[in-house]
Amino acid sequence: MVTTNPDNPDEQPVRRPESPARALEPKPAPTPADNEEAPAVTGAKKPRRPGRLSRVLHGLASLLLLAVIAVGVALYYGKTRFEAPGPMTGATTITIRPGMSLGQIAGMLASRDIISNAYLFQAAVMANGMSQSLKAGEYAVPAAASMRDIMELLASGKAIQYKFTVPEGLTSYQIVERLKADKNLTGEIKAVPAEGSLLPETYHFGRGMTRQQLIERMQAAQKALLDRLWPRRAANLPVKTRAEALVLASIVEKETGKAEERPHIAGVFGNRLKKNMRLQSDPTIIYGITGGRGALGRPIRRSEIRRKTPYNTYQVNGLPPTPIANPGRAAIEAVLNPLPTDDLYFVADGTGGHVFSKTLAEHRRNAVRWRQHIRQNGKRTNHTARAKSPTASSKARTGMTGKPVPAPDTFRTTPVVKPQKAARSPKGAVKPEPETRREKPRKAPETKPDNNPRVQPAKKSQPVMQGKVRVESKPLPLPGPVQ
Repeated sequence: MVTTNPDNPDEQPVRRPESPARALEPKPAPTPADNEEAPAVTGAKKPRRPGRLSRVLHGLASLLLLAVIAVGVALYYGKTRFEAPGPMTGATTITIRPGMSLGQIAGMLASRDIISNAYLFQAAVMANGMSQSLKAGEYAVPAAASMRDIMELLASGKAIQYKFTVPEGLTSYQIVERLKADKNLTGEIKAVPAEGSLLPETYHFGRGMTRQQLIERMQAAQKALLDRLWPRRAANLPVKTRAEALVLASIVEKETGKAEERPHIAGVFGNRLKKNMRLQSDPTIIYGITGGRGALGRPIRRSEIRRKTPYNTYQVNGLPPTPIANPGRAAIEAVLNPLPTDDLYFVADGTGGHVFSKTLAEHRRNAVRWRQHIRQNGKRTNHTARAKSPTASSKARTGMTGKPVPAPDTFRTTPVVKPQKAARSPKGAVKPEPETRREKPRKAPETKPDNNPRVQPAKKSQPVMQGKVRVESKPLPLPGPVQ
C-alpha cells in the first residue's frame, strides 16, 4: 500500500507492506495515460512508425500518378486538336521546297493559318515518326484540312503534277527552247543534248523539278525504249546499230505525218539502202542548213541541193552522221520492223499521204497524177509536215513561189537535172528550168540520151503572164532513177 505525507506533497510516496490476504486479491489493470499507448495484446508485435524513405516513395508515387493523368489529358487534348478540322476556310496550295526542316514547314503552315498550332504539329509529326518522310513539292490543301490530313498529304508525296509534252519530230534545240519557256520548271540547262537522244512523250512532274532533271528523264526513257525494241528487230535490216536506227527513224519521222505510213516508208528507205541508192530526203537538206534550229522558212534552192554536206542525202550515200530530229516510238518501231515491200519510190498523193511504186515507170505515172492534182487545186498538200498549209519547199517544187526545184524521185518528182547536161528526145523534149527567168523559151541543145534518162518528152504550153513578168508555164521534169 502506498501512502503520501499530506504535509509534504512533494515527498516521495512510501510503499507500506500489504497483508498476505490482500496481496492475493486480483488487482484492476492500470488505466493508461492519454499520451501512453495501450499495452500490446499478448503475442502481437508492436507496430513500427513509417520511416523517411517510405514517406518519400509514397510521395513520388503520388506525383507519378498525377503526371500520368496529366499526360493522358494532354495527349487526349493534343490528339483531338491534331485531328480536328483546321482553320482554313478555302482550298489553297502550299510549296515545300527541298531542304526545308520540320520547324520551317510548321512555321509556314501556321503563318498562313493552315494549322492552328505549329508546336503541336511538330510534336505530332515526330510522335508519328514522320519527321523524315515529308516530301518536297507543291500540294493542294483542301478547306478545313486537319493537321493529320496535312501530315499524311506531305508524307504521301502526292504533289500537284504538271505536264510537258514533246511532239515527235522536234529537234533537241527546239525541245530545249520549250523547256526554257516552261515556268513550272527551274534551273539552267547545261547543254543542248545529242540529237535523237530525247524520247518524245508527255512527262509529268511536280513543281521544283529542274529542266536538266527532265532532260535526263527523256534521255533515260529513249535509252530504255531502244533497249526494249532492239532485241525484237527484224532480220536483215540495213541498220546495224542502235545509233543507225535512230538516224533512219528520225528521217522517217520527218517524211510523213501519217502514222500508218511509217512502216511503209521505212521499208522503202531500207530497200534503197540495200541497193546503195541515195535516200534523197528533203528534211536532211533542211537540217544541214538550219542545224536543227527550226523550219527553213523558204524554198530549198538548187544550189543547196547540189551542195555536198554530211546531211545532204542527195549528195552522200547512206545515212547522215546523226539523227535530224527526235523520233517517237512509232517511227523507231517502223524502222526496226519495216513493212515487207519491194517498193523503191513514193510520191505525194495530194491528200497528205503517199502513193508507193516498185518501178520507175509506175512512179512516173503517179507523179503525173500528182501534178494534175496540183494544177487542178492550185496547191499541194504538205505531206511531210504536220501543218495543213504547204511548206515553202513544197511551194517551190510546184511552181507556187520562186523557181521550181526538182524533188527526189523517192518522194515528189525527180532528182536535180543540171542544165548543161539536159537532154531532149527527138521531138518535144523538156528542157531544165534556167537559173534566171527569160521572156522567151529556148530550146536546149540536142544531146544523146544516156542510160539513165532523167527527162521525158512532154508538150510545151504557151507562156503566160504573171503580173508584169512573162513566165513560161511548162511541166516539171519527170523522175528518173538514182545512181
